[in-house]
Amino acid sequence: MKTGRRIICLLTAACLATGGAAMAAEEFDVAEISMEQQAIPANDALAFTKCLKAGWNLGNTFDAVDCDWLSDPMLYESAWCGTLTQPEVFDALAAAGFASVRIPVSWHNHVSGEDFIIDAQWLARVQDVVGYALDRGLYVILNTHHDIGEAYIYPDREHLESSAKYLTSIWAQLAEAFADADEYMIFEGMNEPRLAGTNLEWSVNLRDERSKEAVECINALNQAFVDTVRASGGQNATRYLMVSGYDASLDGATNETFTLPQDSADNRIIISVHAYTPYAFALQDGGQSTFDSNSRKDRSEIDNLMEKLYRQYIANGIPVVLGEFGARNKDNNLQARADYTAYYVAAAAAHGIPCFIWDNHAFSGSGELFGLLNRETFTFAYPEIVESMMAYTQ
Repeated sequence: MKTGRRIICLLTAACLATGGAAMAAEEFDVAEISMEQQAIPANDALAFTKCLKAGWNLGNTFDAVDCDWLSDPMLYESAWCGTLTQPEVFDALAAAGFASVRIPVSWHNHVSGEDFIIDAQWLARVQDVVGYALDRGLYVILNTHHDIGEAYIYPDREHLESSAKYLTSIWAQLAEAFADADEYMIFEGMNEPRLAGTNLEWSVNLRDERSKEAVECINALNQAFVDTVRASGGQNATRYLMVSGYDASLDGATNETFTLPQDSADNRIIISVHAYTPYAFALQDGGQSTFDSNSRKDRSEIDNLMEKLYRQYIANGIPVVLGEFGARNKDNNLQARADYTAYYVAAAAAHGIPCFIWDNHAFSGSGELFGLLNRETFTFAYPEIVESMMAYTQ
């Protein structure tokens, strides 16, 4: 646990803002974590996910929706985050030690016709940004993000056929577009599939028939995704693919009804889980603003998350990726957020699970402030959090 090891964390953002002039240094505690390393089976899939190391999300960018007020759909990229994505973003990530990026993309507002043909200009722009990352030696996860809705993907029997049509159309096009990308390119079928707009949206209750039906439909949609990508052949025949359970939650991935899709490739399926836990600290508006890595209470939900994923998947040789995690800024509680990051990543690494921190480029105001990398200056607003993450990434 934390023993008060001190480091000097240079304020790189201030340095670049002043053209590299001399600046003050700020003293900062990095939590020192002692964590028992679990036995990790030796196989190609777990060796692959270990290479992902520290991951980062290009959030609130290509995933922007409900921007009909914009005259040009191509401006969606900057509608939520305020800027277009430059190659220097990925230079900064690689220099800081990140090995992988997740690029969330909403497609439904960039398609046309009954066959959901993706706008060529939008797809080309996504390809360009993916290329920025791949060219810098970063692994890339590409997904379908805010495409959950009755007109696109909705996991109930009434919409299963139409959802499968949408999902397979999108992934047939993406599989073709990225056919030549090597294993550094990973496809993630769906983002947080769920019964949006219902009282079950963020929870799984298998005693409720709607939940059971939703999980069964997600199983079917995951299978359709895998079959579609594999059928395209070439690199896609063995590409690593990520699938999630109901709302990409821990319960969604570990309930007794969720099943892995059948796959023609051997152990090339990765379980995708999102966990902003403990919720009261990490995500809840007005919730707990403190986190103590010495506190069993503060650690308990993280420990439970890692232990359950380890027992069900990692111990059985099946890879898991925590595709989203992080803690929103609450009244500048930087030390608590850094300590949280250190403990979360240390616990995940000890259980063989790489983590991708969520970054929505939001630094001020009253919303979900998960901003980390300033994409206009290409510097980290909170290098202390990055330092804490890298300290325990294996």
